[in-house]
Amino acid sequence: MGAYGLARAHAVAFALPTLQSAWLKAHYPAPFYAGLLEHDPGMYPKRLVLADARRRGVPILPVDVQHFGTDCRTEQLPDGRLGLRVSLTDVHGITDDQAARIAAGRPYTGVADFRARARPSQPVADRLVRIGALDALAPGAHRREPLLQIDELHRQHRTAAIPDQLVLAAPAPPEPGATGLPAMSPQEELCAELEVIGMDASRHLMEPFHPLLAELGVTPSHRLKDQRTGEIVLVAGAKVAIQTPPMRSGRRTIFVSLDDGSEGGQVDLTYFDDTHAQAAHPLFHHHLLLARGTISRRGRSVTVIGTHAWNLQDVADAHAAGGTPAVRALLAAGSAPGPVHDDADRTATDTGAGDGRPAGPGAGRLWHASQGSPG
Repeated sequence: MGAYGLARAHAVAFALPTLQSAWLKAHYPAPFYAGLLEHDPGMYPKRLVLADARRRGVPILPVDVQHFGTDCRTEQLPDGRLGLRVSLTDVHGITDDQAARIAAGRPYTGVADFRARARPSQPVADRLVRIGALDALAPGAHRREPLLQIDELHRQHRTAAIPDQLVLAAPAPPEPGATGLPAMSPQEELCAELEVIGMDASRHLMEPFHPLLAELGVTPSHRLKDQRTGEIVLVAGAKVAIQTPPMRSGRRTIFVSLDDGSEGGQVDLTYFDDTHAQAAHPLFHHHLLLARGTISRRGRSVTVIGTHAWNLQDVADAHAAGGTPAVRALLAAGSAPGPVHDDADRTATDTGAGDGRPAGPGAGRLWHASQGSPG
């Protein structure tokens, strides 16, 4: 803490819980992360805690109403490791009563049994289906089929509530594939997780982009320390935090942290005011970013002094349409060419571009922003 000029007592107040947390993280990682996810201290979003747990080798268990609890918990796996399972209360819009009924009613024999005994609201039931929490209750079916069944069960329940109406037996679950509905794509499933629980539980949201980033010469976070000071690099990731603290000069500096899903964790970028005309809009308005800058060192820490930023989804879409040359044209439109590999013979490929799209209004807090950041 000496670099910040804090009083010794203040420094100790930081150092003691830091040491305790580091010890827990090293020796009891799964319970440590379960505690963080349950009590949600600090400014960082839960999906970053989950990403760090995944990077530390803690298994992330699938969302499943047969195992969900009302708190985040650890479960022992057959190989002796402890896995991490997120809480029912992370589901957007669920009430404490609904979560308690779902947990108390386990195990369930099927979708109709779940609907009858747990009695979730239709929006909550739909969200649970979309994130795969009812997959075990409809073996062989893809998620749009139990969604259809939930809708039919809800319609029948409303009809039965009307006096003098004939009550029919619960509809049988559709045979897998019989509905003709298309299966949800991996992109749609990942987007549903971000919208419903605010976390990418099944896989890191940057994972589908890794082949594209490798092709473009993007430097992963764990390789930044190997780059020379002053070297120009491309970096990419999901936005973790963005802040614009006031400076004595009255100017604004934008500090951004990205999570690229690699071994290194976060990439820290600094954008001074002369870069804001090009970079500020994508930095504040998009979740997945591609950035260019130069390597800077202060002691053992490595920072990228940013010069440009782009919406990573736009880059992926350009690649899907025209390959690497199209990406080079996109990046060159606002800057000089950087370390994008020149490969005119490479054809456009499916990069899973949509996998990282953050979802709609229910997506929750996916990154931290200081007060006044958008200004």
